[in-house]
Amino acid sequence: MERLNTMESENKVDGIVLITSEAEKYLNPRQKISYRTHRKELAEWMLSLGKNPGKADGYSYTTAKNRMNRLDLFYRFVWDKEGRYVQDLSTDHADDWMRELATKDYKESTKCHYQKAVQTLFKWKRHERNSNTEWEPVIRYSDPSTSYQPRDYLTREDRRKLREAALEYGSVPHYNSVTPSERERWKSYLAQRFQKPKETVSKRDWLRANSFKYTSMIYTALDAGLRPVEVGNANTRWIDTDNQVLRIPREESSKNRENWTVALKPETASILKQWLEEREQHEKYEGEMALWLTKYGNRYDKDSFRTVFRNIASEAGLDLENRDLTPYSIRHSTATYITDDAGLAVAAEQCRHKSRRTTEKYVHSSVDRQSDAVNKLD
Repeated sequence: MERLNTMESENKVDGIVLITSEAEKYLNPRQKISYRTHRKELAEWMLSLGKNPGKADGYSYTTAKNRMNRLDLFYRFVWDKEGRYVQDLSTDHADDWMRELATKDYKESTKCHYQKAVQTLFKWKRHERNSNTEWEPVIRYSDPSTSYQPRDYLTREDRRKLREAALEYGSVPHYNSVTPSERERWKSYLAQRFQKPKETVSKRDWLRANSFKYTSMIYTALDAGLRPVEVGNANTRWIDTDNQVLRIPREESSKNRENWTVALKPETASILKQWLEEREQHEKYEGEMALWLTKYGNRYDKDSFRTVFRNIASEAGLDLENRDLTPYSIRHSTATYITDDAGLAVAAEQCRHKSRRTTEKYVHSSVDRQSDAVNKLD
C-alpha cells in the first residue's frame, strides 16, 4: 500500500496527473519514465513561470491543470497518427491536431482552449529548451467567434508599399543639400535619434541615418519569406550577391533539415551588397558573422524584428489597428504569391518547407485567385 501511494504521488505535481490512465496504455516502462519526466518539467514550469517567464509569473492551478490535460489528448492523437511514442512534437503535428479539431463537434471556445494549450507547449520549448520553434497555426480558433482563416497576410499592394517605406524609413536629406538653418534642425533630430549631444553630431551620423540595414532586412524578408528566427540567425556567409541568392546551410536553417538556396531580386542583391560594405564600417560587427544586429549589439529575435516590421509598416500606412499584421504576414504573402505564380514546388523551395503540405495551406489564401475564380463562374 505504501509503494502504491508513493507511485501515485510521483505521478502528480500539485495534484496534476502526469501520466493519465489513457496515456499509460500507449507506453512501455521506459517510455513511462520519459513521458512522466517530460510532463513533470512542463507542469512545474507552467505553475511557476508559464504565464510570464520574464517576471516569474506562473499560470493559475486551474489553467495549468486544464492545459496539461488537453496536451495529454494532443500527445495521444500524435501517437495514434504516428503509430509510436513521440515526445518531441512538431508544428506539423500541431497543425494536424487543429485540422482534426475542425472535424469535431466541439464548441469554438473549446477548440480555442486546445489551441492555447499547444501554444503553451511551444512557449515552454522556447524558454526552457532553447528551441526556435514558432508556431503560426494553419487554423486559428477564437472565443467566441469562428475564425478558420490563416492569419492576415500582405496584399501585393501592401508589399509594394512596404518596400517603398523601407527605402525611406529613417532617412535624412544629404548633408550638403540643406541650408545651415535646416542643418541645425536635422542635427537636433539626429542627436535625439542617436542619443548623443548635438555638438557631437557629424557627417558620419548623416550617413548612419541613411543606413541600408533596415532596407536590406525588409527586402530580404519579402523575397525569402524569412521567419523572424531566420532574421536573427542570418549570417553574412549566406549572402551570394553575384548569383543573387541566399545559401542557407542545414546547420543554420531554422528547422535544421536541408541546405537551402533561396532566390533574391536583383534589387535586393544590390541593397544587400551595399549593406555588407556599410556593415564593415561599424565597430560592433567586427569579428561578428550576424548579418544584422540590434543597436545593443544583439542578434534580432521575434520581438525586436516585430518592432522593425511595425515601424516600417506604419511608415507604409498599413492598418495595424484593424488587421492582424505581424512579421509572419511577410512570410505568408511570399508563400501565397509564389504558389499562385509558380506552383507549390517552387514556393516550397523558396520558403524552405520540407513538406508540401505546409505550403498547401497558402493555396486558398489569395483573394486575387478567389476573385478570378468567381468572375469565371456563370
